[in-house]
Amino acid sequence: MSLDSDNSFASYDKALTHVIGSPLPPETNMFWEQGKLDVLFEYPIQSEKSYISMHAAFDRLAQHEITTVQYLQPDGVSRVYELQGDAGLVRLDPNWYHAAGLFVVAGFHHILEGTDHLLFLFCLIIPFRRISPLIPIVTAFTVAHSITLIASGYGFAPDVLWFAPLIEMLIAISIVYMALENIVVEQPTRRWIITFFFGLVHGFGFSFILRNTLQFAGSHVLTSLLSFNVGVEIGQLFVLALFVPAVNLLFRYVVAQRLGTIILSALVAHQAWHWTEDRFDILKQFPWPTITAGGLKSALGWLILLVALAAVIWVVSLATPRRGHPGVGKTTSSPAE
Repeated sequence: MSLDSDNSFASYDKALTHVIGSPLPPETNMFWEQGKLDVLFEYPIQSEKSYISMHAAFDRLAQHEITTVQYLQPDGVSRVYELQGDAGLVRLDPNWYHAAGLFVVAGFHHILEGTDHLLFLFCLIIPFRRISPLIPIVTAFTVAHSITLIASGYGFAPDVLWFAPLIEMLIAISIVYMALENIVVEQPTRRWIITFFFGLVHGFGFSFILRNTLQFAGSHVLTSLLSFNVGVEIGQLFVLALFVPAVNLLFRYVVAQRLGTIILSALVAHQAWHWTEDRFDILKQFPWPTITAGGLKSALGWLILLVALAAVIWVVSLATPRRGHPGVGKTTSSPAE
């Protein structure tokens, strides 16, 4: 038993000395809500190359429980984990394929649980009735969010409080824009370009989800980030496989394609606009960012990257033939006799 003011766990050596040392004096007064129970648990392993995993099922001890684990490897490398509730089996030093499998599943689940990302994908496919025109659009979205997701994973994204609310608001704005474009423009052309730039924004949104999950990557950060993108892509293909036939059936048996496009897009725009208002209310609670040399350097780097990407997209767009809405405005005729 230790007093609440005890700081022996600042390092492993001090903690070990404290636990195996003398107990508290018998005359020590300790209140039941102001004490600590420190436990030394020894588990023999066969070699220094053994794979260590743990399942800390401490969630039954309290309504809200967080387990902080510091993993010290024999070579001196230290890794800290913060486990929420019952985190299941955690590999403290995972192989690359363990990390890859974990993050593929995480990416797949995230795209299915993210309502805003699903509505964005839904807006992309409403004007189209086939998978083939959607391939370049979805590919552009995937490449774009991979860029910002990987950059965020390596610490190149702004680490300020207002950045996350800003990105969440921009994600809602991207849905509003796509929905309004479906209403105004009957035959969207080169949609992959605007989808690419919105994908950069959505990539930052994905990175917020990975802030806590990336701790389970071990030393395989890049592998885990790429695997998460693979999981997101699989989830997107799964969503497309469901949405495209559903939209086709709706336009064939329930409502005409143009009218249905307007109705569905208006409903999505209505919901996304409410998200925009709510998220703007959250964003304006934060003070205006102060301009610093480091901030200007980071902003300049991202600006250079955006200019370079815009140049690449412009060159690709010149080499890509313009395509209108598939199946619209086409007529067939037979030679008169």
